Amino acid sequence: MKPLLVVDGDSFAHRAFHALPSRSFRREDGGPANALIGFMSMLKRLWEAERPRAVVVGWDTIGTPTYRNELLEGYQGGRYFDPEILEQLDLLPGLVEAAGMVACKGDGYEADDFLAAAVAGERSRGGSALVATSDRDAFQLAAADVTILQPVRGVSELQRIGPAEVRERYGVEPSQVRDFIALRGDPSDKIPGARGVGAKTAASLLQSYPDLDAMLAAGRFQAEAANLLVFRQIATLDPTAPVPDVPDREPDWEAGARAAEKLGVPRLAARLRE
Repeated sequence: MKPLLVVDGDSFAHRAFHALPSRSFRREDGGPANALIGFMSMLKRLWEAERPRAVVVGWDTIGTPTYRNELLEGYQGGRYFDPEILEQLDLLPGLVEAAGMVACKGDGYEADDFLAAAVAGERSRGGSALVATSDRDAFQLAAADVTILQPVRGVSELQRIGPAEVRERYGVEPSQVRDFIALRGDPSDKIPGARGVGAKTAASLLQSYPDLDAMLAAGRFQAEAANLLVFRQIATLDPTAPVPDVPDREPDWEAGARAAEKLGVPRLAARLRE
């Protein structure tokens, strides 16, 4: 059975935005088109390379607080988004759907949550999944039936990450990744981690204990226990995010091209029709 392809939309849209100069890629109305062109071109190449049974793309709800923001003041604080990428992030889910793929976006959820939910749904039907993302939080999804496709250079080269690669990189099992993040912290998300604990120490602890709960039960990190449990909750991808049933379906690149033309991006329409 062909795998389900699950894509972190924001991750690849940001890469496309920074890879293509916005001044050279504009819509007919003068608006930006670099992320639209780069993302959809990447998605088409990825589909052609993997030939999945269907495609699901998850999106963040930028500007809308999630339960993670309520748990940790300052979570993902200080991030700046160029207005031109925000404009295109609003357009991309509709363009993805027009091309016959599933776009998942909802208040209170991040793109990663939709990746986890899509993987859980595919597993329940006995299938396998490919998860395309640059976010290493998704390494917790790696399994015998789930392979992470991580971009190496831009979006042109992808590295395949399974449980063995997670162990090689971090010295922990995929199931321990969320505990690893809680202990080590995550500067990009402003998760502090445990005092004085870096990546090597976190990995060493998780080679001695199966998880954070076992450490706390053994008397470790008692003064920080409550905070560490919150950090782990924040790092845990939510497999209950609302993802619809995904039937087998090939993308309709011609319909996507027509949608690109309506947006005033004929260059993208031509690429989708190639």
